[in-house]
Amino acid sequence: MHTIRGVAQHYAWGDAGAIPQILGVEPDGRPWAEWWLGTHPGAPATVDGGRPLVDIAGELPYLLKLLAAHQALSLQTHPDTATAAEGFARENEVGIARTDARRIYRDPYAKPEVLIALSPFDALCGFRPLGDTEALLHSLGAHELAAALRQEGLESTVGAIYRGQVDTAAVVTACAGHPTPQAQLVRELDASYPGEPSVVVTLFLNRVMLQPGEAIYLTPGNLHAYLRGVGVEVMGASDNVVRGGLTPKHIDVDELLRVLRFEPLAEPVVQAVEASPGRWVYPTPDAPFEVSRLDVAGALPYTATGRELLLCTDGDAGPLHHGETAYLAAGESVVLEGPSTVWAVSAP
Repeated sequence: MHTIRGVAQHYAWGDAGAIPQILGVEPDGRPWAEWWLGTHPGAPATVDGGRPLVDIAGELPYLLKLLAAHQALSLQTHPDTATAAEGFARENEVGIARTDARRIYRDPYAKPEVLIALSPFDALCGFRPLGDTEALLHSLGAHELAAALRQEGLESTVGAIYRGQVDTAAVVTACAGHPTPQAQLVRELDASYPGEPSVVVTLFLNRVMLQPGEAIYLTPGNLHAYLRGVGVEVMGASDNVVRGGLTPKHIDVDELLRVLRFEPLAEPVVQAVEASPGRWVYPTPDAPFEVSRLDVAGALPYTATGRELLLCTDGDAGPLHHGETAYLAAGESVVLEGPSTVWAVSAP
């Protein structure tokens, strides 16, 4: 077992205290948005006093993070593998540097991701069933938009919003003073991003308040945004993000609409399944990783089935202390202690 050290990302939307508290370090006044644990070249983890993790693990196909959002992240989606490969080749051909802020496809890989709540976690995830969205719009007084949704369908209506063919100001006005959480979110986002189409598009998405241990799994084409909370995030080791708004970063509406999948997501919350006593696995079909939560009550022998990272976020797991992360090679064993909570991420 090798204890590894991650890399902090101090994005403006981050929380100042949550990640330092997990890691057992003093807050330094900066926003701690993410703590990266993996071999991704954007912020590679180290082991044994500064040696790169990649030296002993090879390139891991996943990236493990702690994430702490104090305010909303951008509304975004991720491509599937075929779209990523095509987009990567296209942007290479036209000569957009990988470091260029306009670059969307920085590698030819998909980026499935799962977010598991450590605290109550507020998020937008996938399109709500159409009947529910139509009823919400009518309740807000946005009758014209509700009629458009019924007559034209979801894809055409969302496209019309993004292309400026819908009076979004009237929809924002309809939300003024309305008590629903969806209307309140529109008011809050419009204050920060006035006139942005994505503000109104949030009314079409599932608003999810995850409780600790619950998750959302973001498959390709899923439109989503994290709003507030602390969680464990695992994703494919890719940088491909197609943004629609709520950000100062590069936005490409045409590419967003091409990549989005408009099938409504009736049940966005993912529940873990108990695979063995104390080990709960989160379903992530077609992902290059498997995520387990180990609820350690007493001594728990654990053997890695692949190249694994173990992260302790609660209690003290004996050889793995609160806030620490370790790397285990396939076949390597450790005896965890409790009471503690340890997250295990493995590559196939």
